[in-house]
Amino acid sequence: MASDKTAAVEKSISERLTEWGSSSLPPSLLATLITALHARPLQPLPLTLFTPTLLFSSYLNLSGYPTASAGLTAAWSGLYALLALRRRQTLRAKFSIRGIVRGTAVGLGAANCVAGGWVYLHGSKDRDRDERESRNRWGQFDDKK
Repeated sequence: MASDKTAAVEKSISERLTEWGSSSLPPSLLATLITALHARPLQPLPLTLFTPTLLFSSYLNLSGYPTASAGLTAAWSGLYALLALRRRQTLRAKFSIRGIVRGTAVGLGAANCVAGGWVYLHGSKDRDRDERESRNRWGQFDDKK
């Protein structure tokens, strides 16, 4: 048994949602799954609508705009999940490799929608700006100091 000092600290649901919604990985992972599903046979509408938008959301997050990125991720991931759920599949198709990838994409889209919505509702654009200025990643805030 682990002692009290070495016991793992359990995170609350809100902390887990905040970490998931603030990460740049989930939208890029969903974009990868969407590409895998809709590249063959070629379906240009999902590829041109969802994939670039989700990749741009990851870029926004890495650029220091986590609140805006979370809102964009929540909206587009939720829209993809809703539209993907409208397509009906036979029972046999649900248990194929493609069906498992599709189910993963829908589940990830729903999780991104919930977590991104949570971060967007509890986020602050002023706090994001202050963090960007303190980090000064590209040196554009050198004049203010």
